[in-house]
Amino acid sequence: MASTAVHAPDPAQAHQRTTLWVTTVGVFLAFVNSSIVLISLPAIFRGLKLNPLDPNNVSYLLWLLLGYMVVTAVLVVTAGRLGDMFGRARCFTAGFVVFTLGALVCAVDPLSGGGGALFLIIARCVQGIGGALLMANSTALLTDAFPAERRGTAVGINQVFGLAGSFVGLLIGGLIADTGWRLVFWVSVVPGAFATVLAAKVLRDSGRRVTVKLDLLGNITFGIGLVGVLVGISYGIQPYGGHITGWTSPFVLGATFGGLAFLVLFVLVERRVDAPMFDLALFRIRAFNMGNIAGLLSSIARGGMQFMLIIWLQGIWLPQHGYAYEKTPLWAGIYLVPLTAGFLIAGPISGWLSDRFGARPFATGGMLITAATFAVMLLLPANFNYPVFAALLFINGVGSALFASPNTTGVMNSVPAAERGIASGMRATFQNSGQVISIGLFFTLLVIGLSSSLPGALQAGFVAHGVPVATAHAAASLPPVAVLFAAFLGYNPVGQLLGQHTLAALPPDQAAILTGGRFFPQAISTPFTHGIAVVFTTSIVLCVAAAGASWLRGGKYVADEAGPGEAPLRDIEEPGELAVPVTPVGGVR
Repeated sequence: MASTAVHAPDPAQAHQRTTLWVTTVGVFLAFVNSSIVLISLPAIFRGLKLNPLDPNNVSYLLWLLLGYMVVTAVLVVTAGRLGDMFGRARCFTAGFVVFTLGALVCAVDPLSGGGGALFLIIARCVQGIGGALLMANSTALLTDAFPAERRGTAVGINQVFGLAGSFVGLLIGGLIADTGWRLVFWVSVVPGAFATVLAAKVLRDSGRRVTVKLDLLGNITFGIGLVGVLVGISYGIQPYGGHITGWTSPFVLGATFGGLAFLVLFVLVERRVDAPMFDLALFRIRAFNMGNIAGLLSSIARGGMQFMLIIWLQGIWLPQHGYAYEKTPLWAGIYLVPLTAGFLIAGPISGWLSDRFGARPFATGGMLITAATFAVMLLLPANFNYPVFAALLFINGVGSALFASPNTTGVMNSVPAAERGIASGMRATFQNSGQVISIGLFFTLLVIGLSSSLPGALQAGFVAHGVPVATAHAAASLPPVAVLFAAFLGYNPVGQLLGQHTLAALPPDQAAILTGGRFFPQAISTPFTHGIAVVFTTSIVLCVAAAGASWLRGGKYVADEAGPGEAPLRDIEEPGELAVPVTPVGGVR
């Protein structure tokens, strides 16, 4: 009698699947949290009763956006080292706990006005601590769980769903923010609580531990230095004195250069301590070094793109096509869906391909594709044809995904198992810092681009509809950054700029045109086109530089989990090539 063999489930594969699922939920929620607030700021400002044109409120807007990212960027390396020391699964689960509690505190903010905004900022900084623990340990857990020949696919799925979360957050925020701004934070509470329980039950550590003391001096100098630089860049956006930006402000200059000085001190400290926070020896591994340089350049090139596209859609394109300002966040999220689709389709595929052929061709090609889409966007008018715009968004998403997952896999494959937590944290630091730098850089470039033509365009538009010249000149003197934030928040500032007395003195038809949905976006369209050209040109240069760094990473490369006394690095053979010996960790390939 024939018998049928029953194969028991493979415990290793089951562990791999659950690790992939739980860590992907973690990074997805972390990225959703950053972008959902971005798209929901109009509703949050209305709910807190904050005037978006009040110069005193610009700082609240900046820190609602940047507080989470700055805290994550500063702490993610320390979070990775804690994972090496106390267990990556334990630290990842703790990250879920802190992240979820921070979201809950945001959702129950009892205050309004500036106090309510400050309460939210502090709570989001707490969320940033949890986000750092999630981001630093998720990739390390995957690298531990999956063998080298399958890591690219796993990391690809994880990274692409994480990065796609930043775009999904735009859509979710647009859908729910006007129903109630507190829902923006409740969205993270329920799945966060569920995922916390799941992580505690199913995740397990590899068993490797690094028995070292935490590098307190390195953490302090790095934290002060990075916060100083990021704060200086962020406040450089705001006008100071008679200047359109804050780069002549003593505070901005002091924060930026003081931060750089602390970062130099940090490097000196790391060269002398026994267990450094940043293992500088890892930068001698070419695949790790070039991969992180490429990641930083890519993050700066693409990090501010969401802001530019949202300003373009919410402040200019959607109002000109008849969408009410109150509905522009929702429709901006919907119209950015092609970008998410490109990520979701190309990411897992590029991860699988990088497992077979290495990271270099796909990460390099992805950056060149992204640069090409920015080049074509330079040719679009402010009132563009949407199918063309959607196609460019999709291709941009494909190019970004082709870079993201192979680059991450290449970086993580290049380091020994005991260093994966700190390596993952270092990689995430470059990525998160690049995003914050990008926001400050792009806003500064856009403000500079707007400053030459915006006042004249606004004044000419006001005068053409009957506003007295003196009144028009005063109203058009609004700082360019205030105009940007008005557009970013989907807010029509004309009524506040001119005042009810001036509007009442105009013919009703002219007053209706000025306060309607089309005058303001049409008036700023040409100056915005000048500013966005500067931004996209900068992105092209950075993407091409990232492609060059990516190509210099070398061939397909993985760290071997060797025993004591063995060389821990080896090449995986490319088709037609033989493996070659390499130097131990810290050596140059």
